[in-house]
Amino acid sequence: MSDPNPDCDPAPPEAAPISPEALEDALRLAEAMVFAAAAPVSLRALANLLPVGVDAEPVVAALRQRYAGRGVELAEVAGGLQFRTAADLAPRLRRVVQAPRRLPRAAMETLAIVAYHQPVTRAEIEEIRGAALSQQTLDALLELGLVAPKGRKEVPGRPTLWATTAAFLAQFGLNDLRDLPRREDLLVEPPSAQPAPIAPEAPDA
Repeated sequence: MSDPNPDCDPAPPEAAPISPEALEDALRLAEAMVFAAAAPVSLRALANLLPVGVDAEPVVAALRQRYAGRGVELAEVAGGLQFRTAADLAPRLRRVVQAPRRLPRAAMETLAIVAYHQPVTRAEIEEIRGAALSQQTLDALLELGLVAPKGRKEVPGRPTLWATTAAFLAQFGLNDLRDLPRREDLLVEPPSAQPAPIAPEAPDA
């Protein structure tokens, strides 16, 4: 009997189920890649590494299940995958593991403003913060890769726009900027009706 629709393309064949041996090999390969990478590994990068015909998503799901409840867990950070210490163990580890040096208050305030208002100009940062932004503070955030220029604002002078980076997401364990706490949840007291005058910034410690 002839095909009633000869011009229609045949349906693509379904992918053959992966054998337990092939899945285990893919799991070990994915585990090694995430462990060795200095930055979060994207799903696309992982898919390019896996053997042809092996879907990355079920491999990631199986790897996450394998590490669930262990001291190190597979986390989604900055749009990729990274091994992270289990959150419930972090307070106990602080007794013996030296934490990275904290940013000065001026840098933290600047970083928070950029995170919640990006893209934002230097003048806008100073207006929101109520204090001048020293070049030393901006340089510190740039050196750590937490902020980066994101074009210029189309106003007279075309000032540089600043935004956070993937390194910022990774540093704070966020997968996306939508994971940031809501600004209203961080307010201790309502903001003043009048903006505070811009004061000179104290030197960073």
